[in-house]
Amino acid sequence: MECKPKHMSAFALYQIAAAELSLNEKKRPLKVSPKKKKLKENGVATAKPNKSVVIKKKPKKLVKTVIKGEPLERVPQTKPCEDNEEGTSLNAVLADLARVNNSRDRASKLFQWLIHPVPAKDFFKDTWEKKPLLIPRQNPDYYNGLFSTAEFDRILREDDVQYGVNLDVTSYTNGKRDTHNPPGRALPFSVWDFYSSGCSLRMLNPQAFSSTVWNFLSILQEQFGSMAGANVYLTPPGTQGFAPHYDDIEAFVVQLEGKKHWRVYNPRSLEEVLPVTSSPNFSQSEIGSPVLEVVLEAGDLLYFPRGFIHQGDCLPNSHSLHVTVSSFQRNSWGDLLAKLVPAALGVAMEEDVEYRQGLPLDYLTYMGVQNSDKEDPRREKFLSRMGGLMNKLAGYAPVDAAVDEKAKELLHDCLPPALTPEEQASSVQGSSTRWGNGRPLNVGANINSQTRVKLIRAGCARLCSDGEVIQLYYTTDNSRVYHKEELKSFEIKTECADGVEFLIHAYPQFVSVLSIPCDSVAERIALAELLFEKGIIRTAEPL
Repeated sequence: MECKPKHMSAFALYQIAAAELSLNEKKRPLKVSPKKKKLKENGVATAKPNKSVVIKKKPKKLVKTVIKGEPLERVPQTKPCEDNEEGTSLNAVLADLARVNNSRDRASKLFQWLIHPVPAKDFFKDTWEKKPLLIPRQNPDYYNGLFSTAEFDRILREDDVQYGVNLDVTSYTNGKRDTHNPPGRALPFSVWDFYSSGCSLRMLNPQAFSSTVWNFLSILQEQFGSMAGANVYLTPPGTQGFAPHYDDIEAFVVQLEGKKHWRVYNPRSLEEVLPVTSSPNFSQSEIGSPVLEVVLEAGDLLYFPRGFIHQGDCLPNSHSLHVTVSSFQRNSWGDLLAKLVPAALGVAMEEDVEYRQGLPLDYLTYMGVQNSDKEDPRREKFLSRMGGLMNKLAGYAPVDAAVDEKAKELLHDCLPPALTPEEQASSVQGSSTRWGNGRPLNVGANINSQTRVKLIRAGCARLCSDGEVIQLYYTTDNSRVYHKEELKSFEIKTECADGVEFLIHAYPQFVSVLSIPCDSVAERIALAELLFEKGIIRTAEPL
């Protein structure tokens, strides 16, 4: 009779459970989830995917260079800087930024610190969406304070970290990528057992648990005009956690501890330049030779655009901890057009009879894929008519309404603002309202016509209208967990809309409540109290 070991690691237990699950999965019938209904918001319909079967497709062309005429080469290493900015710690940077009056300026300064010494203007002109960038610092303490393995361990002990939701356990061995997530809470006992067995750990939303990461990202998102997210990766020595792949985001790899060997590859074809979705895992034979190969050390930064294939592995003598800061997911001209074109067609159908006229009775006999090789004059006439309608469609495009739809997505995606001590003291978050002496004390905002107010952040609110109802969408009640809450908004009375617009455009200046353009002083005060209650505005002095 065989004796069972007194202790079996979490990794070994997972392997047994995974094998049993695999056998059960083979017996289980495949279930197809029902299709989601098309949504329509503010008159802009969600674009419906094209279901037509493409029979003919041009062969893919290999991409030798991403920028025409400019060879994609390894970025030369930069020399370590000795000025004050290079030596400034993150905590000191954030403390300095708290004194900056304009949140957009904060974002610009923080981003410049992130990619120092490369000027941000040069970065967005020459590198952004075009090619990788390596910034070796020879300063292991540069990013100290952003995140650490000690913070990782504290979060596991103190917070409700769930496998598959907040934490992934992964491995990549002999060309095979596996995920080893058991069900339930990720406690240190099992997590560090997985790590000791050679598995990588990926924390999916560190901003939900780390106030510093939250503060960092909530500032940075205004630099991109797009949500800024992050994942933390902890990899044991001599291992690799992920297969080669590309992502649909702009990636900034910030090396925090240890070392990691990175290889970055050009997009394989023009179709994979700035892709809309992330790739599946690739085999080594599918990706060619790297255009950049480097060992990142603590304090270094590596940037690469979406579509650039990458893989990272640990050296035998060192673990690796890095955070990948990401942004610009689904933020292309095509994503905006996906909202604009259906809306434009809706307007055209309503206003122009030419779009409502019937198709030719016999168009199916000469149009379509099966007829595409026919030389038929009716095809030329049909395509000419279609081209004219497409060109005419631009005149019906409600561009501002479509932009507002994109803005609403951004406001839903964004983190809530992480307030500075001064902002907290002068906002609803720092209200002195409390329970005392058996009753509530200091109830009410005590705002009057002379109170000076401004938005809590430049991008925290947006006024939108569908032609009938005016809504104010805002981020201040968002969760630090992505999309945990529904998009926040409330209706603004027509007579108060100019007042809200005035406050938005007045930022970053404080303005008196009396100067808000409403019909009466009472309405001005009521509007200010409403916005204060929602955390959208703050006062110049604590109330």
